[in-house]
Amino acid sequence: MEKKKIAVVTDSNSGITLKEAESLGVFVLPMPFYINEELFFEEITLTHEEFYKRLEENADISTSQPSPADVYDIWKKALETADEVVYIPMSSGLSKSLETAVMLARDFEGYEGKVHVVDNKRISVTQRQSVMDALELAEMGLTGEEIKEILERCSMESTIYITVETLKYLKKGGRVTPTAAALGTVFNIKPVLQIQGERLDAYAKARGMKRACGIMIDAIKKDLETRFKDIPFEKMVFALAYSGAYNDEVKKWKEEVEAAFPGIKLLVNPLSLSVSCHIGPGALAITATAPVHMK
Repeated sequence: MEKKKIAVVTDSNSGITLKEAESLGVFVLPMPFYINEELFFEEITLTHEEFYKRLEENADISTSQPSPADVYDIWKKALETADEVVYIPMSSGLSKSLETAVMLARDFEGYEGKVHVVDNKRISVTQRQSVMDALELAEMGLTGEEIKEILERCSMESTIYITVETLKYLKKGGRVTPTAAALGTVFNIKPVLQIQGERLDAYAKARGMKRACGIMIDAIKKDLETRFKDIPFEKMVFALAYSGAYNDEVKKWKEEVEAAFPGIKLLVNPLSLSVSCHIGPGALAITATAPVHMK
């Protein structure tokens, strides 16, 4: 049977820029944001610099789902040169956009069965890794349905730890109380948050950023010894992420991780704006992802 041409489509929550998407041969749907009730699109009418500038100005910023028309348009564009689409949006636990995409794919008149929506339960750099895995699986000759099945089966084989510079945005989003935020600021308390699958949860608290970074490294080491103990270290995929500017703190974090894991290969990418919206600038993160597998 002739090999089907698979197009991989994701959204900008993956951290894949439009320029990078072109070089990878994937399609990226820019995510919409409302700033003081005005609509913007990531990378189209909203740069990362402008986003953080408005965030620090206490502008009212909220995320939104892509419109059905925009989703259909990018799928149709992808299907101009492909037989099937594998669509990898952000985790269903963090947004309703996946649920909407499943409904849209089911009602995609004239293209029935050609769009496979993947609930990969990932965000940011781990979502990006799912895109890379999809490209590899497509190159192997798998169908869209087969790629969807493998990515969903492997979806939980990834972990993210994040620490924040300020509690301001967690307080704003209702994740910490005003009293806890005030005390945390006075005592320089940095929460370490964890994303494993569908939830952003508290993992630990630390006095200062240095200690918080140490906790994240220890957490990854623990995961390697437990959750990922059967996977050779050299096959694991590691990434660092940050919110705001790439500065000396990010460089120091990279050096610290490289020292903790000699020989490690690291992707370093900005956190998605959808995550940064809730945690603010100055956040640091580390991720570990198991390689995709057939069984």
